[in-house]
Amino acid sequence: MVEKNTPKQELSGYITGQFLLAMPHMQDPRFEKVVIYICGHDANGAMGLIVNKHLGDFTLKGLLEYLNLPRDSMKRDLPIYFGGPLDTGRGFVLHSDDFTHPGTVRLTHHIALTATVDVLQSIAEGDGPKDCLLAMGYVGWEAGQLDAELHSSRWLQVEADIDILFKTPIEQKWEQAMKKLGIVPESLSEEFGRA
Repeated sequence: MVEKNTPKQELSGYITGQFLLAMPHMQDPRFEKVVIYICGHDANGAMGLIVNKHLGDFTLKGLLEYLNLPRDSMKRDLPIYFGGPLDTGRGFVLHSDDFTHPGTVRLTHHIALTATVDVLQSIAEGDGPKDCLLAMGYVGWEAGQLDAELHSSRWLQVEADIDILFKTPIEQKWEQAMKKLGIVPESLSEEFGRA
């Protein structure tokens, strides 16, 4: 869906590098008030990571222990996010582009994605990217599915904001992303965006 180490391609109708914001009337509780960062969107479908839901109390330290990786030189621990309901045993690190690895995919001019075990060790040892978000699982759409959901007003889209992505407290991300659109969440209704 995205090309390795190349800037985001501007494709009409495709929203790689943007946030998807769940509308308040979203029926699926897994997606209530979620903010999804779209990692890739093209004619074949789309893939994204939920960036405002923690995976319980699970942290990088616990993940390294689970993977039986060394933790003795650990300098940094981070929470693990619930990236989405698909392939929940698979991990992804969404991060600033100051870190590259042979497995790193550049998503935009400022954000990259790495899904290797090596990046976890680098983060733990303090040598990884300055800003990062660790997620287990992802959200995916088949060809045309996300486009149909956008058309039916299930989601709002807004350009991703690095501060919201990496710096804003998790419980404020949805509201802050809504404010980027100039929307007061309480004013939204199920009919929002319909012609």
